[in-house]
Amino acid sequence: MKNKDDLVQGWLAKSNSDLAAANLLLESDGPYDTVCFHAQQAVEKVLKGLLAFYELPIPKTHDLEELQRLCLEVQTLPKLAGLDLTQITDYAVAVRYDLEFWPDQETASEALTLAQQVQQIILDILPANDQEQSDAKNASD
Repeated sequence: MKNKDDLVQGWLAKSNSDLAAANLLLESDGPYDTVCFHAQQAVEKVLKGLLAFYELPIPKTHDLEELQRLCLEVQTLPKLAGLDLTQITDYAVAVRYDLEFWPDQETASEALTLAQQVQQIILDILPANDQEQSDAKNASD
């Protein structure tokens, strides 16, 4: 990435990609564990995009609660603060290897809805230029 704007746009584009994959899988009857994984990844990437916007270090973690805490330290976001990211955090790694975890469509849908909520909260505070360039990058891919 060349500069801050490129980094922010890159994180947003990756988040959008994960949401698109999760939507496609949910609409085509799964696999629902993969929907949960992509929902977690979308949240992780959009939160990292916000950290990049503020030019903060991007931690190498899948812990959404930690990323949420870091984001809330730099931006007061009551809607983000009110979300419980505990369960969706587990969808990054641990649940991917849990041979007994086979979520149903409702669980996957809830994970995706939460991811979409987090993304919208973040997009609402970012300058329109960052969002538009991220959308244009997705359209050209």
